[in-house]
Amino acid sequence: MAVAKKSLYSFAPIILLAASPSAHGYQFPDCVNGPLARNLICDTNASPPDRAAALVSILTLEEKFPQLIDQAPGVPRIGLPAYEWWGEALHGLALLRGMPFAGLTNVSNTTDFSDPSVYAHAGPYSHATSFALPILLSAAFDDDNIAKVGSAISTEARAFSNAGRAGLDYWTPNVNPFKDPRWGRGLETPGEDPFRIKGYVKHLLHALEGDSNPVKKVVATCKHYAAYDLEDWNGVTRYEFDAKVSLQELVEYYLAPFQQCARDSKVGSIMCSYNSVNGVPACANEYLLQTVLRNHWGWTEDNNYIVSDCGAVQNIYKDHHYVETAAQAAAASYNAGTDNVCQHNLTDVAGAYSQSIISEKVIDRALARQYEGLVRVGYFDPNANNTSYRRLSWKDVSTTESQQLARRTAAEGMVLLKNSGALPLKLRSNATIAVVGMWANATGQLLATYFGIPPYIHGPLYAAQQLGYRVNYANGPTLQNETSGDWTQPGLAAAEHADIVLYFGGIDITVERESLDRTNIAWSPSQLAHIEQLGALGKPLVVIQMGTSLDHSPLLNNENVSALVWAGYGGQEGGTAVFDVLTGFVAPAARLPISIYPSSYVTKIPMTEMSLRPSASHPGRTYMFNNDTVLPFGYGLHYTTFEPSFSTQLGDNWRTQHRQFNISSLLDQCSEKHKDLCTSFSVPFSVRNTGSTTSDFVGLVFVSHTNGPEPYAIKELVGYKRLREIFPGEAMNTQIDISLGSLARVDEKGNTVLYAGRYKLLLDEPTRDEVEFELIGEQVVLDYWPQPQ
Repeated sequence: MAVAKKSLYSFAPIILLAASPSAHGYQFPDCVNGPLARNLICDTNASPPDRAAALVSILTLEEKFPQLIDQAPGVPRIGLPAYEWWGEALHGLALLRGMPFAGLTNVSNTTDFSDPSVYAHAGPYSHATSFALPILLSAAFDDDNIAKVGSAISTEARAFSNAGRAGLDYWTPNVNPFKDPRWGRGLETPGEDPFRIKGYVKHLLHALEGDSNPVKKVVATCKHYAAYDLEDWNGVTRYEFDAKVSLQELVEYYLAPFQQCARDSKVGSIMCSYNSVNGVPACANEYLLQTVLRNHWGWTEDNNYIVSDCGAVQNIYKDHHYVETAAQAAAASYNAGTDNVCQHNLTDVAGAYSQSIISEKVIDRALARQYEGLVRVGYFDPNANNTSYRRLSWKDVSTTESQQLARRTAAEGMVLLKNSGALPLKLRSNATIAVVGMWANATGQLLATYFGIPPYIHGPLYAAQQLGYRVNYANGPTLQNETSGDWTQPGLAAAEHADIVLYFGGIDITVERESLDRTNIAWSPSQLAHIEQLGALGKPLVVIQMGTSLDHSPLLNNENVSALVWAGYGGQEGGTAVFDVLTGFVAPAARLPISIYPSSYVTKIPMTEMSLRPSASHPGRTYMFNNDTVLPFGYGLHYTTFEPSFSTQLGDNWRTQHRQFNISSLLDQCSEKHKDLCTSFSVPFSVRNTGSTTSDFVGLVFVSHTNGPEPYAIKELVGYKRLREIFPGEAMNTQIDISLGSLARVDEKGNTVLYAGRYKLLLDEPTRDEVEFELIGEQVVLDYWPQPQ
């Protein structure tokens, strides 16, 4: 048995930057006694647009130029403080240039956050809650908890802001659909399905930004707009990649989450991406930024602003070669609708102006949009200290409630993929557990990317040691090309005298992260060999897979693997959350937010292929068009058995009644401005717990039909709901609203059309029940899409 030893983990330098030595780098403008107090910007009785315009009007042209980047220097002449627009909060406040944590200026990309010395100078504002990564949070299909996470993050953000340690805008969430398992940033997203992403985003954004009464809590930023899901594959990088996307799939898939952000949730900010879309760099793409985003979706009501990804404007001329000079790139971006550029040095706006390719009117427009965003979070309010948000402080950070939420939401997102009876653990009091593998003693790995300093990290080994059993620990093979020989004896020694073996393996950000796509999706041969050796001992063997997705075929087919759990990246409570699931303290009910493909998938379709629909050259993408999976989207087992049905005890039995809905009548009942948001009908369903364990159940409803243009999707998610604590023998009844938009199809021109015809609703994955209904009457276009010129 090896002695447990905390290991040093190296984080990717691009992800983590050392904290600023300036403990109080942010200041609120003095709207009481300072020069700005006499300007309309500080008058809360004036409208936000008028307030922002008043500030812009007193800036000289030379003062305007440097305010157009993320590190805005401010204008001392008028008392306008410097402001860093770059803040991150993917799963908690992140340690970046715009987010200094107190007493931790020596933090680097090799810091071991399990080392107590890291916290030697801990005190107020030295840490914040670090939740699980979005891919794991999303798997719970629990939007109420997503809202709670968003509220906790924005509360802590406000507290740090009030202490002068953070701004009021955050470049989160990442809403790009995760369609290819090789994508390095898939862990940052809610998964592959646009309907699921929209639900996640709707609840998260409302919690982050608040209800704007009287001010927003923070400004959130949906990223990366648009069609961005490639880092560096086969010599093609995100900086020069041109995503060639049909209008049909651009609308129905790649832009769908941004429609939720902009049109429906009216998010404060959107980030344009590095790549080009159909030949035009995203940050210079007037069709995307103006025609679609602002004109078609009406994203102008709050004069919202667009920020570029960091260096994306420079890429316009250096990598895309769309224009020839930095001045032309700046002009192309700001003229198209970009308002703030994340650039480590000043973009050549001055050069563009001197060449008369950008006007002062465009510059003023960009500045007004940015400042209006700050107006709406109360940045310029003279009485701001009297608002509830400005009274938040250190006592509101990393509270007992937020720590419990981090643990609960991580556990509820973990998915049971296989179980032959080994789980939940049932051990005698003097049992011995073997905890083996590269993730067994993980600490920093659980935070993955865009993380801050958590109050602690409870990894798997720590959590195992809290159970009161004897624990034998051994590390395991890590890299894809590593042999198993060095790990064989320690692992076997740890397992030999154990009652059960828990293997913690998979992948981490050494193979998947920003700027790094994966080359394969198979388990590493060294880890599979190690698992095979452990299984040969004849003891119960549970494999806990960390990271995003791997081809689990070898483990599902291995009779010596008793159980398999997907545990993603669990944040500060990742280890504890795993054992909550293994012991049955939390009964698993989550569902896969992505499809698990066979390893051969990577040979069948290049990452540069953006089409979802199958063709002669590739098998298609996502569960909607490719069912050749190892495990499908929506899959997940339980510690009990359930019988879900569209029949309910409410007397509304869809299975025995033919349902028809007149399209015209459905529209007549719709009072929404955007008809796709209206409910077409509510479908009731019931689920009975026929086993012996109390458990949650996630009801998934899909639609399948052959109406509209070919090829047809196999099925599409149209509704979901998590039902809580269903006791053995209990039947729980509920209903799910089905919107008109979720039943509609997008045609080749991008129009959203509701077609007459027969439809089938499918319950659960795999399908446990189905009902049919019919839409009658004339087809109707719910949304006419603007055509590119």
